[in-house]
Amino acid sequence: MDRRTERPPTPWWRRRIVVAGIALLIAAVLLWRFLPATGSTDIAMAEIETGAVERAPFADYLPVRATVAPRVTTLVGVLSGGQVEKLLVQDGTMVAEGQSIATLANPELRLDVLTREAQIASQLGGVAGENLGIERNRLDRAGQIAQANYDLIKARRELGIRQQLYDKGFVSDAGVKSFAEEAAYQERRLAQLQTGGAAEARITATQGARLDDTRGRLERNLAAVRSGLDALVIRAPTGGRLTNFIIQPGQTLKPGDPAGQVDSEGSWKLEADVDEYFLGRVAVGQRAVANGARLIVSKVLPAVKDGRFRVELTFDGAAPAGLNRGQTVDIRITLGSTAPALVAPIGGWLESGGGSSVFLLDADGAHARRHTVRTGRRNPEQVEILSGLNPGDRIVTSNTASVKGDILNIR
Repeated sequence: MDRRTERPPTPWWRRRIVVAGIALLIAAVLLWRFLPATGSTDIAMAEIETGAVERAPFADYLPVRATVAPRVTTLVGVLSGGQVEKLLVQDGTMVAEGQSIATLANPELRLDVLTREAQIASQLGGVAGENLGIERNRLDRAGQIAQANYDLIKARRELGIRQQLYDKGFVSDAGVKSFAEEAAYQERRLAQLQTGGAAEARITATQGARLDDTRGRLERNLAAVRSGLDALVIRAPTGGRLTNFIIQPGQTLKPGDPAGQVDSEGSWKLEADVDEYFLGRVAVGQRAVANGARLIVSKVLPAVKDGRFRVELTFDGAAPAGLNRGQTVDIRITLGSTAPALVAPIGGWLESGGGSSVFLLDADGAHARRHTVRTGRRNPEQVEILSGLNPGDRIVTSNTASVKGDILNIR
């Protein structure tokens, strides 16, 4: 007959509820291990760059790329409008101060100059006629005085003769009286002419000075009128190399139009555009070097355009040979002396956080947490850390602008 057998009890580790609990626990651990925490971002190690914070010498300099430009540029302007008649030089040639570089044609101006010349010449003729009249009057007055003096001498001579005859009794009183009256008349006449001549001399002197002044002004006006024709010749305002001389024969120019420029040949300066971050640190008088040549910051133009401002540098001594306008030169502007400082590597983290925060790696290297820092001076390789980090810390130096949270899970 069949006999009932007892089934052995199921081990606790094979019970379904235990297995399900263990599976849930393992799944929870895996989720905690592999799912990012709240406010964190997963990122591959190959996608980031890291660097160490250390105490090291900090060289306070600014490297920039500058452009060679003439130290002095003088514009060539058109003094009088007209049509370009002839070009006397070509663009890029060396010119001397005052050298003619082009001529203009302006028939209306020529006619106007001739008309005004005739008018001024007529006025000068009138002044010359007045001067001639003054001189003629002066000569007439001198002749009258000379004649009166001669008549007085004759009258006195005749009076002397008659006085001698009267003393000897040959002539009566009436015979002497008429000669005495004649002598007295000639004396009064001479005195009046001399007095009138002195007054007339003062008047004619004043009038002559005015005429001389008028003649001088008319002559200056005539010279200015004639210089109007000279303005039809475009001249180099200074010596140097003529550039931007692009006018063409037949082209019509107005007064004040630019006709080109003259650059100082052999006398150069450098122009550089600098990031606005350094606006408060670049100053006039700072030193710089370029290919062994020494320079001085001569001008800082603080107007910021597209995040950059412009500085000008001049050579401390003779400029190196072989420089050409528009050539680029790498220079280093010294902002301060080299001194030990706590520094971190330059990287995209300065752009993403503005230098106010950085991701600091944990000791295990598996996570990086956002950390507030304060930065100072910069050079192309280092940035000065003023607070927030310590020597030996490792930071993420790549650009983390796309990271929204404050934790990086590095895989």
